[in-house]
Amino acid sequence: MGMIKKQDKARSYYADVFQKFRRHRMAMVGLYVITLVLLAVFVLPLLLGLDPITSTRGKAFLLPGGEFPLGLDGLGRDNLARLLYGGRTSIQVGLLSTAVSILIGVPLGLCAGYFRGWFEALVMRLVDIFMSFPSMILILVLVSVVGPSIWSVTLIIGIMGWPDFARIIYGNVLSVSQKEYVEGARAVGATHPRIIRDYILPNAFSPVLVTITYRTASAILQEAALSYLGMGVQPPAASLGNILNTAQSLTTLTMRPWFWMPPGILLVLIVLSINFIGDGMRDALDPKMKV
Repeated sequence: MGMIKKQDKARSYYADVFQKFRRHRMAMVGLYVITLVLLAVFVLPLLLGLDPITSTRGKAFLLPGGEFPLGLDGLGRDNLARLLYGGRTSIQVGLLSTAVSILIGVPLGLCAGYFRGWFEALVMRLVDIFMSFPSMILILVLVSVVGPSIWSVTLIIGIMGWPDFARIIYGNVLSVSQKEYVEGARAVGATHPRIIRDYILPNAFSPVLVTITYRTASAILQEAALSYLGMGVQPPAASLGNILNTAQSLTTLTMRPWFWMPPGILLVLIVLSINFIGDGMRDALDPKMKV
């Protein structure tokens, strides 16, 4: 009977979270927009058979229209194809680098908050060291040492982002570890792995979900900045950042807005949508918040 009540209580909690999220208008707008963007960047290129790399000889700087809705770039490549593939690349870098940050930060923060002692001091001092450096400058230095590529950028952004997750999970584990049900589990002789798996992690992980959204948006912006500076995804591969790199030319800025406005708008839509979803999740997970 107790187990049934516990399950019903959990279902009620998640149902309440879901309902509060659904009533958050900006979060729903963000969810709809990011869904459309994902469909566009992952499905449309396959349906339309778009090629972001092959050049159309003799047709550089072609105006938008007809077969090429966004025209051709200076090398005769389809701007629409590069926009969609670039959006796909930027989203993949954001998601994969966030996954790297989670895999590093969550276990370290979890163990630091639970076991305390010297391990806590070591991890939290590492967090302080990482967060004391300007992240973008350090990422630029590391990328220049390793060499710019989609995988090096993904790994370096992910490694630099782990302190956010470690700090969040650490603070929550400290709070949850003092709860009565955790003390009760210790009293009956439950092992540390079982306490962490069944009692600590499920009750401390919710804020991490919100951090995932903000970190993903931040990683997408970092990749775009690196690629814009020529230190990220390298041509001929497309990303929103290296497409925007063409806007460094005054002629392109003033005479060819279809080169840089679509990737700029797409980047803004992606980042704003993810941030709106994060805001909705934050409010939905807050028991004191009435949406």
